[in-house]
Amino acid sequence: MQWRVVEFVQELRGLGLPIGVDQAVRFGESFTWIQPLSREEMYNAARATLVNRQEYLEMFDRAFARYWEQKRDPAEPQKVPQAPRHRPEDFQRASLVSFMAEKAARQSKEIEITDRTETATEVEWLQRKDFSKLTEDELRALRQAMAGIRWDFSQRRTHRLTRSERGRLLDHREALRRAARLGGTIVELPRRVRKEKTRPLVLIADVSGSMELYSRIVLQFFHGLSQQLDDTEAFVFGTRLTRVTDAFRLSKMDAALDEVSKQVLDFSGGTRIAESLHTFRRLWGRKVLRRGAVVILISDGCETGDIEQLRREVQALQRSCYRLIWLNPRLGQRRYEPKVRGMATVLPYVDDFLPIHNFESLRQLRDHLARLPKRKGGSSEVRRRV
Repeated sequence: MQWRVVEFVQELRGLGLPIGVDQAVRFGESFTWIQPLSREEMYNAARATLVNRQEYLEMFDRAFARYWEQKRDPAEPQKVPQAPRHRPEDFQRASLVSFMAEKAARQSKEIEITDRTETATEVEWLQRKDFSKLTEDELRALRQAMAGIRWDFSQRRTHRLTRSERGRLLDHREALRRAARLGGTIVELPRRVRKEKTRPLVLIADVSGSMELYSRIVLQFFHGLSQQLDDTEAFVFGTRLTRVTDAFRLSKMDAALDEVSKQVLDFSGGTRIAESLHTFRRLWGRKVLRRGAVVILISDGCETGDIEQLRREVQALQRSCYRLIWLNPRLGQRRYEPKVRGMATVLPYVDDFLPIHNFESLRQLRDHLARLPKRKGGSSEVRRRV
């Protein structure tokens, strides 16, 4: 059954539908929530996860009907294949659709896969593998997977009002205008609601020597966020701060990374977090931290400068932004404790302390950003992971 799911994704891609790895993963995972013996539920799950534009619906409908009706085995009388959740060992393989859809040629009818462990599929193993241990081929596969992540960022309420039938605020001006046109009679009470807008996002990454094994993935992560979220500012630092926002606005990732390499001269060097944050606040703070900005700071906390200055800078940064999220790749290690010089000092002033060491941690971050607390300093169930 799992091979049919792979072939179905490949067939849709062959028809021109842009289906990312993340979409294919969600389609495979949807089998735990639906009843695949129901053609309607199978169709709705596939449509919800694999189609993201209105103009592709008609093409998808034809492909779905043709594939699941004509390609079933004669020995299987049901309209759709047996669900993986009816056989746990099959469901473990079902999420292979994401990996195989990228690796296999579209013409391939049969694909041979071997599990790397007894309890995890190959794609699960890849998602959980630490960034620092990936091979070159795995890095390329991860790059494609990261491109499929859709970032749904937290919204903020603005002071501007927009018309809404369910709004709580009465639109007095519009009510008077309508009454004037009807000779003073008020037929209905128009209402308004506060307009919502995506929060500004500020990305600050440590590219010093201690972060060398993770810097490549972090920069690709920056590019993906910058392409999807309009109001994004990006900075990197080692011994000094460099603004790389314009580079990440380039649509092609390779071109963006080439531009960053030209601008940043302190890759894999020393670490001066405090001085870099001071430069950021002095030169860019007032401009980019307005309107409830969320700051994501990526570093292992290995400071070589003044620890007391680091404490003051992080404390000031946390007060200036809506929320300060610190991502540490070392946090993914089983026995990690924030004992490195600098990390333990700044933890009291960090709103969320999360790992960024594998693909699964990126997906968890995506979910976290989509449900940030509505008020500044609000509690979060993932605030500490140590």
